[in-house]
Amino acid sequence: MNVTTKKINEANVLASATIAQADIDAKIDTIAQESGKQLKVDGFRQGKVPAHVVKKLYGEKLAEDAEGEALRDLITQAYSDAGINPADVLGDPMFKKYDKNDNGIDIEIQLCLRPTIETKDYQGVTPAYDEPKVTAKEIDERIKVLSAQAAPLEELKTKRPLQKGDTAVFDFEGFVDGVAFEGGKADNYELEIGSGQFIPGFEEGMEGLNVGDEKRVPVTFPTDYQAENLKGKEAEFAVKLHAIKIKGDVELNDALAQKITNDDKSTVESFKKGTEEQIKAEKFSKLYNEKLKPAITEALVAHFTFDLPENIVEQEIDNLVNQKAQSMTPEEIKAVQEDSAKLDALRDEVRDDATSSVKATFIIDALAKEEKISITDDEVNQTLYYEAIMAGQNAEELIEYYQKNNLLPAVKMSMLEDKLYSRLLGLDKQ
Repeated sequence: MNVTTKKINEANVLASATIAQADIDAKIDTIAQESGKQLKVDGFRQGKVPAHVVKKLYGEKLAEDAEGEALRDLITQAYSDAGINPADVLGDPMFKKYDKNDNGIDIEIQLCLRPTIETKDYQGVTPAYDEPKVTAKEIDERIKVLSAQAAPLEELKTKRPLQKGDTAVFDFEGFVDGVAFEGGKADNYELEIGSGQFIPGFEEGMEGLNVGDEKRVPVTFPTDYQAENLKGKEAEFAVKLHAIKIKGDVELNDALAQKITNDDKSTVESFKKGTEEQIKAEKFSKLYNEKLKPAITEALVAHFTFDLPENIVEQEIDNLVNQKAQSMTPEEIKAVQEDSAKLDALRDEVRDDATSSVKATFIIDALAKEEKISITDDEVNQTLYYEAIMAGQNAEELIEYYQKNNLLPAVKMSMLEDKLYSRLLGLDKQ
């Protein structure tokens, strides 16, 4: 087989060849002979099935296998001719031509390689920024909120109707079509009105009640409610208000600081200092995610120049097109599917973003290696566990979801990016 290779650029190589029909036929004969030694066919002894019988029974499959083997030979020879290390090849070859004819198959494939990046002079590309400041007013306001949350509940002594922010002590029982449903009853239940813990409309329906009042509150269960038998159902809750509780007054002292921080060594001063640091961290997180992170990525992409493997760029274009499709109407999607020009236009629309994204990924990977930064699987799992806890989700189920949908590599890359950027900003000292 005569293979011709042409270097498109440092990350892409074009290989072309004509696989002669005689070579394919020879491979079919060889495969048929070898298969005959393994097959069991009625009328023939085990392992003694003639090649012509195998070809008659499995001709189409043999041809596919022969063509696949010839293609692998072509690729192996292209690696050798172009001096390609197979470990540097990314993804499957891109077929530019695959024309079958009486003489054989004319093939043209593009091999895509991991780019070479010279990691130098990148430390100064990070943007300058002003460190977030926290005012005394911001600290006082945060402490006021935290203190109120830690304040004890006290029964309201004066008579007034229930209002948002109060905690109601009440009995309730739920009915659908006049029939009580399982799990819909409780006595002396405590609920902060306005917290959104109950079905939409329930807490609003209780506002204005006085202690001792009874009322039937109409609600409609959400269509995504966890109980199948209640999804989207109209219901009524019979409620009786027993008491109204409000937050009592609190004094900021060491004891309150210890209660809020769950640390018996806390003092008012350390609590204030910790609150200041928390607010400062929140401000920096906002600054980092909204401004610094995009700015660093943009600066790195502009700083480095190297060729990209075309297949990886095309994959990212596919991803971005699919993301755009999620916000398109069925009519718009159908129009794109039926008009190749519209699809090409949509792909061109996201090409620059896809190219920058792929380039940034290779840069981050290269710089992380240069800086000896890595993310372990345990770190990924710990991050997902934390996210699950914060969202009130089951951690094992969340991790399983990420595993099944092949999302863990993206999580790891995002963590690697943040760790690298922290180093570049001088926040993560070696």
